[in-house]
This record gives sequence, structure tokens and C-alpha cells, in this order.
Amino acid sequence: MQAGTIRKFTLLLGIATVFAFIGGCKKQVATAPPTHAAPAPAAQPTATLAASPAQINNGDTATLSWTSTDATDADIEPGVGKVAVQGSTPVNPTNSTTYTITVTGTGGTATASTRVTVNAAAPGVPPASNQSMSELFEQNVKDAYFDFNKADIRGDARDALAKTAEFLRSYPQVRVTIEGHCDERGSTEYNIGLGERRAQAAKNYLISLGIGAGRMDTVSWGKERPFCTEHTEECWQQNRRAHFVAAQ
Repeated sequence: MQAGTIRKFTLLLGIATVFAFIGGCKKQVATAPPTHAAPAPAAQPTATLAASPAQINNGDTATLSWTSTDATDADIEPGVGKVAVQGSTPVNPTNSTTYTITVTGTGGTATASTRVTVNAAAPGVPPASNQSMSELFEQNVKDAYFDFNKADIRGDARDALAKTAEFLRSYPQVRVTIEGHCDERGSTEYNIGLGERRAQAAKNYLISLGIGAGRMDTVSWGKERPFCTEHTEECWQQNRRAHFVAAQ
């Protein structure tokens, strides 16, 4: 082998040895373990609370309605207590009252408030005697009449009950008993049930007009106390009614 060739071979072998040595001396770089993102914090609860109507007369009813998000527990004060995280409930405050809902969830608490204003009784001259109030009652409190075998509030009954509601708003001290009556057809048992449905329908309609449920009681007389005893449709119509009596 020629001397030049030997030198080239020796030089190449030396270079290869150096690179092999450098490659072997490189430090191994450790791969960092995977990291997991921290869990997102729980959402902060929210709450809303509203009253309808927000202004009432003493003895009438308002309805509280509320909603919430990200809540597991809810409480309304004063006087209502634990409630579902969304819903509604009637209230009958005797004085103007601010209601507050507090909701709680894993992300904390939230509150909302609404106020129900109770109007002071309008000043006026009280009736001179019980008879005077009785006359006012007779003039302004109107019975609701029903179709045969029905307890639906028809058009003329809505007008009559609206006039009754107006009187009850003007005299918040007045309480009433609503009597359900039927005509003579049908069994005694059936008509007791039908009379109760008629009395309750009239009460529910007055509640929808803002009259407090606590001012009204119901009773059914079925066909046992007819207003008219003739066996005609005209007479039967007089007996199909929700009749109002001033509670003592």
C-alpha cells in the first residue's frame, strides 16, 4: 500500500473515531412528564327575584318569582324559607316588605331582592251601621252564574267577579264565603262536588284579580238550597251559581 493512501486511511479513521467519541459523550436529555391542566373553578351562582304585582292593598296577594344558575340551594326571607332553585310562591304581607333570595352553589353565594309595597287603607267615613255595609255589599258583590253541568267562568261571570273584586279591594276588612249551588238535576253527591268546583272557580278567578286567598272561604250546598223552586230552565239558571255571603 502506498504511503499516501495509508495516510488518508489513517486520517479518515481518526476523524471517524473523534465523531464517535463526541456522539457517545452527548448527554441524554430527559423528556419532561406530561402535565395536566388545573380544573376550572366552579361558576359563581346568579339569582333574580321579582314580585307581581309589586304594589297591593292590605289583605291581597303578590307572587314572588325567581330564577338562578349554578345553585344547589335557595332560601327566601322573610317568612318564606327554603325553596327550589327556581319557581314562584304567593305571599300576603301586611306591611311593605323587602324579600331577599340567597342562593348557594359550589362556586359561592348570590342574592337578589324585591319589594312588595302594601298600600295604606284609604281614609274614609266608616259605615254608619251594619246595615249600611250590608247595602254596599248587596249593591256591589255579584254572583257568578254557570252553564249546565259546568264550572267554567263564562263571560258574564267574569264581569260580575270583576265588580266583586273592585268592592273587595275598596274594603280590605271584608271577608266572604263563596257558596257553590246547582240546579235540581243529578244526584245529591254529584251536585255537592259540582258546587264545590264552582265555588273554587270563582275564588281562583278573584285571586287572579289580586284578592287575597285568605279573605275567601268556600262551601258547597249542591242542590240543597235552591234560590228558585220551579222546574224550568229559567229557574234552574238562577240556581247554578257561586253566591257570596259576607263572613261574620
